[in-house]
This record gives sequence, C-alpha cells and structure tokens, in this order.
Amino acid sequence: MANGGNRIVIAGAGSIGCYAGGCLALAGRQVVLLARPRIEAALRQGGLRVSDLEGRDRLIKPEQLVVTTDPAAALPEADVILVTVKSGATQDMAALIKAHARPEAVVVSLQNGVDNADRLRAALGQRTVLAGMVPFNVVQSPDGELPLRVHRASDGNVMVEDGGLAGLLDVASFLDVEGLAVETHGHMKAVLWGKLLMNLNNALVALSDLPLATELADRRWRRILAGQIDEALRAMKGSGIEPARIAGLRPALLPTVLRLPDWLFKLLARRILAIDPEARSSMWDDLQRGRPTEIDDLQGAVLLLAEKAGTPAPTIRRVSALVRAAEAERLGSPGLAPRQVAPPDGSRSA
Repeated sequence: MANGGNRIVIAGAGSIGCYAGGCLALAGRQVVLLARPRIEAALRQGGLRVSDLEGRDRLIKPEQLVVTTDPAAALPEADVILVTVKSGATQDMAALIKAHARPEAVVVSLQNGVDNADRLRAALGQRTVLAGMVPFNVVQSPDGELPLRVHRASDGNVMVEDGGLAGLLDVASFLDVEGLAVETHGHMKAVLWGKLLMNLNNALVALSDLPLATELADRRWRRILAGQIDEALRAMKGSGIEPARIAGLRPALLPTVLRLPDWLFKLLARRILAIDPEARSSMWDDLQRGRPTEIDDLQGAVLLLAEKAGTPAPTIRRVSALVRAAEAERLGSPGLAPRQVAPPDGSRSA
C-alpha cells in the first residue's frame, strides 16, 4: 500500500499526540486523533494550532480533523498506531488495541519511561511493536483557549526502533514530516535510558513551579539534577546498562557539566538550553491538572534498579516522595525552593 493510503491513529492525543498528529495531518497523512472528551471538544470547536521553536505556526481547521473519544471507531482501520498515553495508561491502551485493532497494525510507543514497548509487546502477543523516543517538550495552551495550541518548545529528532519494513511499511520514513523529524536507531534501550537521565529533571520542574529554562539556568537546581543522575548512573552501571549520549554528551559527563557555575554552564550547554521560555514538563502539567504523574516510571524505574544493584539513591528517593506528596494534595505544583528538595544532608547534590 502506498504511504499516503496508510491510516495513523494517535492513541492518546494529548500534548505530544496532538503535536505529532497535527504535523502528520498537515503533511497529508490520514490521521485519527483518539482523545479525551476535553481535547475532542476543543478540537471540534476551534481546530488545532501547531507551532514550534523554529517559527512555524500552522492551523488545522475543525473540519479538517478526524477526532473521536471512541476506541472502537478509531482503531479498526489503523495501519500505524502511535501510543502517546502516559505510562500509567499503557496496559489499558494495550487492551483497547488488542480488542479493536487489526493484527497487522504496527504499534509504536512514543512514551516516557524505558519499558512501555515491552509492556505493549507482552499484552499484544505477535503484533509488531516498535519502541520510540520523543526528545522534545510540547506545551499545550491553557484550558478554554481556542484553537487548542500545541507548541514544540525544544529541539531533537524522534527516534524509532529499526524494525525493518514493518508490515511492508518503512515506519520512520512514513512518520518523518515537516516539524516532526523521525529517524531509526538500532539500540533503543540505550536511547530510552539516556533520555530517562534527563527526564529526572521533569520532577524538579514540577516541584519548583518554574519554566524549564529558568530552572536549568539555576545551579542550585542543576546540582540536585546532577545528584539524581549520579545515582542513576551508579545503578545502571551495577546493572550492566549503558545509556546513550544526551545532547552530544557522554552520560558520565552530565553531572560535572550540570554542576558548573551558571555562566560557564550557559556557555558550554547551549544544546541543553535551546528551550522555549514557556516550556515546562509533563509532570508539572499533571500536578496542575490533579492527575497522576509518571514518577513511578521515571524516578521509580531508577529506584528499582538501585535496589537490585545495591546502590544508594537518596536524592531520587526524596524527589519521588515530594512528588507523591504533591499528587496526594492535588493543589498543583508546591513551588518548592532547592533547599526544600535536596536531601537533608546535601551530600548527593553538593
């Protein structure tokens, strides 16, 4: 079948899903957005505005979108299913795909965490499941603003597992469109563990109530991130895991770079700081909306690894506890200061 005839279903059209789906639709791909009622209502009323760090700002009118809240309406005709739900919803989405999608549909996990593709494979049996990684942040417009806007606030290419011709379709080439650069990678586990190192910062943005660029520009917060990465690298080393490079840097160098004085960090870490001033983290958004976060799939994944490897992780443990407390309070971001987040003895983030 020709590329243009394949139908893509965005299984979980939130910020990342709407951005990817919007870029694909603008490129002429047949896209169905499977969304929550809030997103569906906004898209039907005002359409979808897709913008990015490079200055693109494009509008898809409501009548040009195919959006539904019904999995039974979206999934049966899918040729490619991009899973963009939060990690906690992976099992539920797998059950829906198994119930409604054709066995030959190719499933691609574009989620945070390191094992969502494995969870999908376990649930979906012989179906083709490819791991993927989204390196950039997407900011969604506030509730009530129309058209709904999704803005890619940082850079990077989406990576998809090299699965050859999945269902006679070159998936990465099919998904590679303007505003959504996609490439294949032969070692996705290393890529996902590498991304997880930087995703440990999601919780600090959520706890601080600061934009990502503002938080990263402050050495006090970077020292806490460096402490988390130190602990994660020890756990990975003890488990035989070698993470991929991040923004061109060897992972082992990240803690040193993060601890540099602000002026030197800004000079040397331009790729890390190439972020739109309005960018936050999905974990911050979850706290603001009173939703469960992905803390168990980010910090929690490292804590499990550290327990098995017998390595200490006090910084990660404290950050996890603070996020869980904020989840339970359901009052949004607690707006903590660095001294309130660092471990009591400060030993791991000094």
